[in-house]
Amino acid sequence: MKTIVPTRIAIIIYAVVMGLFGITHLVHAKIMAAVVPIPGGVIWVYITGLGLILAAISFIINVQVKLAGYLLALFLLIVIVLVHIPHATEDLPSLTMLLKDVALMAAAIMVANTGK
Repeated sequence: MKTIVPTRIAIIIYAVVMGLFGITHLVHAKIMAAVVPIPGGVIWVYITGLGLILAAISFIINVQVKLAGYLLALFLLIVIVLVHIPHATEDLPSLTMLLKDVALMAAAIMVANTGK
């Protein structure tokens, strides 16, 4: 299926955002590890940061997009369930982060569906 230009541009923008999130994970791993609800927090932050960067690269170079998109969606679902849902009713920023990751997960699925 041929991807139209505005869709390709949107995918690249999404990839840049995911890549920046990945870099943020690597640069601020120790701070982010505080909210990881499973043992080995900082290691998981590094792994997910690398995963976000790899997904971004996949989307930009248009290789293994389906796999990268679905893995990114799975990662975001895990974050939603383990990190955001337990805190969603505490305050508005927590609810906002939940909704943001739900939207990012949906976008990852849409990007996956454009690839091979």
